[in-house]
Amino acid sequence: MGTLILAVTTLFLYSVGTCLQALRFRGRVQTSVAVTTLIGLLALTSHGLLLWQLVYQDGAFNLGFFQISVLISWLVVLLLLALNLRKPLQNLILAIYPIAGLSIVTALITHTPARFIPDSSFGLLSHITLSITAYSLFTLAAAQAVLLYIQNRQLKHNYNSLLVRNLPPLQTMESVLFELVWAGVVLLVLAVITGALFVDDLFAQDLAHKTVFSLLSLAVFVALLIGRYTRGWRGITASRWTLAGCALLMLAFYGSKFVLELIFQRGG
Repeated sequence: MGTLILAVTTLFLYSVGTCLQALRFRGRVQTSVAVTTLIGLLALTSHGLLLWQLVYQDGAFNLGFFQISVLISWLVVLLLLALNLRKPLQNLILAIYPIAGLSIVTALITHTPARFIPDSSFGLLSHITLSITAYSLFTLAAAQAVLLYIQNRQLKHNYNSLLVRNLPPLQTMESVLFELVWAGVVLLVLAVITGALFVDDLFAQDLAHKTVFSLLSLAVFVALLIGRYTRGWRGITASRWTLAGCALLMLAFYGSKFVLELIFQRGG
């Protein structure tokens, strides 16, 4: 199937999923998790086929700036659909699906130097897999933190908005947030360990920025978890720490790639 057909199909399905969730959010329709999951799986399948065409070439994975964005958005949607079967994360569709669609559009209309990783580099690929999975979990955690922050602010001001009425109770929102952070921290630690094992020099010129900001973000998330269990951090405080850690991780993940590939046009 052609790249353009897959892209149009994926964007259409994500649009349908977003519109359906928006109507549900406004109380216009009632949809079950099964319907939401089915539409999401169809979009995810089309997205995955498109991803394979964009990323895998001649025995190597092209993990350029926009290609890896399509990969991460696919993984974020996968995690969202899987977790939504057990946790109340359906409202995150309103943010995640449009972001996934945007990543596809930008990958198709832009060009950056290729960054190839041979499919035989199992150690390096394991490090990359753990890294992008951790980043995907923290992306969901960031979206959850934004909702939790807004929910806290509006409840403190006794503002019974449509958003507040559609969100689960604060305790549930906080519980989901910390579960996402815990899972992300575990994977990020494993990513750092595999990086130390399989990457020649984590503090080489091209990697120093990524390593330093990854370690700083890990420190922020660990501090958040310690604060949660020793000082009872919650609500707005938990949201701010989560967003700070996610911002550092985004700088680690995309900062060096942006400079090397979009500014200096360096491939590899």
